[in-house]
Amino acid sequence: MVHRYMTPDLISFTLFSFSSLLIVVNPIGAMLIYQAITEMMDRSTKRRVIAYACRLSLVVLFFFAIVGTALLQLFGITIDAFTIAGGILLFCIGIDMVYAKTSRTKVTATEKYESIEAEDVSSMPLAFPMIAGPGSITTVIVLSQNAKLSGVYDPIMLLIILFSILLTLLITYFTLRFSDPITARIGQREYRVINRLMGIMLMAIAVQFIINGISSAFPGLA
Repeated sequence: MVHRYMTPDLISFTLFSFSSLLIVVNPIGAMLIYQAITEMMDRSTKRRVIAYACRLSLVVLFFFAIVGTALLQLFGITIDAFTIAGGILLFCIGIDMVYAKTSRTKVTATEKYESIEAEDVSSMPLAFPMIAGPGSITTVIVLSQNAKLSGVYDPIMLLIILFSILLTLLITYFTLRFSDPITARIGQREYRVINRLMGIMLMAIAVQFIINGISSAFPGLA
């Protein structure tokens, strides 16, 4: 079995898993929201907010990566239906990114401004829905389903998904941790360009999700 884990398919799955999660989480977008809701906090409080938000997001995404498909089966939802619905959701998020908007599935204006007065902004809206939001939860569930062979998790592929989640959140952590010097160098124009490029990539990933779901649900169309 060892030779199987060296195949280009596994490398492609690794790259796809990591890039999908990184684009959906969008650390740059999270950084701008973080800057807005923590501007009145001192440095030590900001660090506690970042650490707690990333730890909470890690637990949430690990949970859905491991038991997400079981939850779908409990409610009688097929993975094909969830994959198609998830692709549509990610496509909508990608459109918002292309048009330089903050996705409604990420954070609403009301949540953003109310959170400034909240005691704990690390869990809401930073951890959820900004980092571990519907888009990222959908992504890890679909990826975890792809890691199943004959109904059983492939341990190597599951580890790849968990590692991709961990690496994505580490990048998010350091992006938020060093947000002050980053925002000093990146202007609004540069942010919009980056956001639109990531939005286009996310739309392509979403279309692939939809194609995979339709092909699996209707094999005759493949």
